[in-house]
Amino acid sequence: MDLRQLKYFVQIAESGNFSRAAEVLRIAQPSLSQQMKNLEDELGVDLLLRHARGVTPTDMGQQFYDHARRILQEVERTREVVRSQSQNPSGKVSVGLPTSACRGLSLPLINAMAERQPNITLHLVEAMTGYLDDFIQMGRLDVALLYDHKAFEHVAWTEMMVEDLMLFAPPDHPVAGEGQIAFRDMFKLPIVLPGAPNVMRTVIEQFAARHDVVPHATACDSLPAIARMVGARRALAVMPHFAFGDEMERGEMVAIPIIDPTPSWRLSVVVSQRTMNPRGSEAVAKVLADVIAEMVSAGTWQAKLRGERARPDTLRAGAR
Repeated sequence: MDLRQLKYFVQIAESGNFSRAAEVLRIAQPSLSQQMKNLEDELGVDLLLRHARGVTPTDMGQQFYDHARRILQEVERTREVVRSQSQNPSGKVSVGLPTSACRGLSLPLINAMAERQPNITLHLVEAMTGYLDDFIQMGRLDVALLYDHKAFEHVAWTEMMVEDLMLFAPPDHPVAGEGQIAFRDMFKLPIVLPGAPNVMRTVIEQFAARHDVVPHATACDSLPAIARMVGARRALAVMPHFAFGDEMERGEMVAIPIIDPTPSWRLSVVVSQRTMNPRGSEAVAKVLADVIAEMVSAGTWQAKLRGERARPDTLRAGAR
């Protein structure tokens, strides 16, 4: 058994099939399959369950995966310790951005990284917050921007800001002329929200439960589809102001403040302590936090910065 086989197995387990793993690893699929057969023969157990859709780890394979990831992480940490401390952070860092923030944040982040950390290669992943929660906990993301994130182990985080949720409607909709709308009255209209277990859905349902409101709403996990539903007057959307900045700029939507109460959520920059590139991940997290703070201060992103954002490099460790 060698480190190469561990790396191959981890990639196969995360990719879910040999062909995708072979593409990522840049190795011929037959060679990769043979390496895994040799590994299973050496260990005397089946590590992968092969089926029509690809492969999944067996129970023993899952245990082996957990150990293999830790070993690879420690090897990478050892390499970093040996490297000169004056060396700039480099390598690949995966960053998860929630769907409601990705469109407006991705380009400013890429531009800032090119200027401030040019040796780091970003891999941006867009997904609903619930999925990003899972990815960061499993170690499949190095850094993520999360709304009301769970109390995970093996993560460090900086709470960035509090963001209000708003009601979005076409500019010619009757409710668009209102300066605000009560939370209870909002659900007398056709509303679309992301489906459970999305954090926004959870936030709205918790607010509704505290105020004896039944939150009837269509479920949709696609931001473009939600935008089309609003444009077609099929539903009104509850989202943060930042989510539909382009549509508002084009005059396709208006944002209506929600009151009594105003639903809001917290936004945090989260770093996995299982990352294989800790210095690079911390550097990316700092740039991400700085970019967000700059956008909020400039009014591009409507939110309230937390007081501790006076030091954007402050990270708090999660429970262990």
